[in-house]
Order: sequence, then C-alpha cells, then structure tokens
Amino acid sequence: MIFPFIAPNDYFYRRMKPHTILITKKFLLLFVITALLVGCKHKKVSLSGNSKVDVTDFLESFDDIKLPYQVTDSVFNNDEPDSALISYKVFTQFIPDSVMRKMFGKSVLPHIYPVGKVKAGKNETYLFLKAATKAKEWLYVICFDNTDKFKTAKPLFSSAANDVNNIVSLDNKYILSIRREHKTNGELLFKKDTYVYNDGAFMMILTESNEVASKNKAVLNPVDTLQHKHKFSGDYYQDKLNFISVRDGKDASHIIIFVHFEKNNGDCKGELKGDAKIISPFVAQYSSSGDPCLVNFTFNDNKIVMKELEGCGNHRDIKCFFEGVYTKQKEVKKKPVKKHH
Repeated sequence: MIFPFIAPNDYFYRRMKPHTILITKKFLLLFVITALLVGCKHKKVSLSGNSKVDVTDFLESFDDIKLPYQVTDSVFNNDEPDSALISYKVFTQFIPDSVMRKMFGKSVLPHIYPVGKVKAGKNETYLFLKAATKAKEWLYVICFDNTDKFKTAKPLFSSAANDVNNIVSLDNKYILSIRREHKTNGELLFKKDTYVYNDGAFMMILTESNEVASKNKAVLNPVDTLQHKHKFSGDYYQDKLNFISVRDGKDASHIIIFVHFEKNNGDCKGELKGDAKIISPFVAQYSSSGDPCLVNFTFNDNKIVMKELEGCGNHRDIKCFFEGVYTKQKEVKKKPVKKHH
C-alpha cells in the first residue's frame, strides 16, 4: 500500500525552532512506520486448495473469540462463504483424518469451516470448527498445544439430533460444558457434561442430569381414559416405560395409538400419538398429513409387532426406532361399589 507523503520544505523548517524540528521529524517518521505496518498487515491465506500451508496460516483462519463463549444448534443455520472453506487436504496436514472418520465414515470427506479460536495464554489453543456434508453436520473442538501441534479433538453435537437442544460453552477458566436439553411429556430434561483439557485429552470432571429422576416417574398416558371396545384396543407392554396403548378410533377401520419407549438407560426415547388406519385384517398403519413418519402395527395372539417404515425422526432420538414386540395386558376390572342401604 502506498501512502502519499509530501516532505516539508526548507521554509517550513526555518520557521520552527531546532528542538521542535527534531520532535516533528520523529513524529512524522513514527506516523509513516505505523501506516506502513497497518498497510502491510498479514492477510488470511486461502485454505480451500490442496497446497501445503503453514500452521500459522491454518490457525489464523479462525477468528478470535472472547470468553465466556457459547454456541448452540443455530451454528448449523449459517451459510458459510466459499472463501472460508478449509479443504480436507489442508485440514489433514495438521489433524489426523481419524477425527472425521469416527463421525462421517471412511469414504466421506466433509467440508471444514472455522467457527472461532481461543488462546489460553501461553498454553493450548482451542479451535471450534464445523464439518459438513449434505446429510449432516458436526461441531468440534480441536486442541493444539503451545507449540502449535495437534493434541486432541472432541465432537460436541450434530445437526441430526431431533427435538434436542444443544449448548456448548467455554468459560474464563477454560472449562468446557456440553448441555443437552429435550422435552418429554412437557417436562424439560437435561444432561450436562463438564470437561477440562489436561495432558493432551479432555477429561470429564462433572455430570449433572435430571433424567434419572424423571425415569422413576410414571409416564402420562394421554389416551388412557378413552373408550376401548375395539378388538385391538388395550394396553401392550414390555415394561412401564415401554408400552403401546390402543383405543377406539372414529370408526371400525381406525384406532388411536399412543407409543412411549425409553431404551439404553433413557438415552434413546420416543413418543408417538395419533390415528392408525386398519389396512389389512391384522395390520394398522400410523400416518399423518405433513408427517413423513409411517409405522405398522401387526396384531397377533395378544401381541403387537411395531415396525417403523419411514422416517419418524421427529418423534424419537436418532439412534433408535419404533420397533419391537409388546404383549397385551389383561384388563383389571374395577369392582362394583357396594351401595349401603
């Protein structure tokens, strides 16, 4: 960058005292040096190609962020410019490709985008980045040591977590927290895991959750009191947290179903409520306008076999499905109340 500069002429200096001239010259020299430094400020190098780059350029592609820092699922709503792309070839110059393979598989090369950077004084550097394919996105935190060498990486959360809110924070003491929130039967449940970086790895130091306490509560059945005279109506159980309730529909060719399940110690949950149409003598199918979810319920010998046909991700966690065999429970008839004369 060229800055126009007109040197003062002799007449200008003759009008000034000697010590004033010296101060003025020093001021002008300082001004020129400062202007040149600003004009020659290091520009970010494009990392979208396949050429080798310096680790300094790689780290400088991440903008500095201030602590405390928080990022949520909304990070996946941002459309990143092509100029911000870090090619997979460049990424793996500094970070092992095994970091991405764990979440995306061996043959998938996600696009990498920088989110932000925090330098812990003279110690480690934390990089937040986003890895994206057409199918899913993941947020990561990557740690480099004080010599700018990769030490560890941790996937934080993905875009595929339906009905779950994710919040990641890094506080002023460099404590990393991952909080997951979701609602079940109108109750807000959460699990929060807290980590610190120590000796090349993220070490968990605390877990907080109200999910275990919620597990011991009875599940509210919204169809429990509805009429149940249809031949398929009744309650079908695996246990008190995994059941299907069937009630009479608007006519003989329809039933109302309510499904609740909790698998893997509560880590995978699902609920489904609505009308199911009888599509064959022993099969009913749940479908709803505007909902891609399709589930078949096959009735045989006082049992229901439930099978998910198409995407019901809006009604369940990502790693479980509407499936399984449930056994019909005998209806407990209430004893008539004796009238006292």
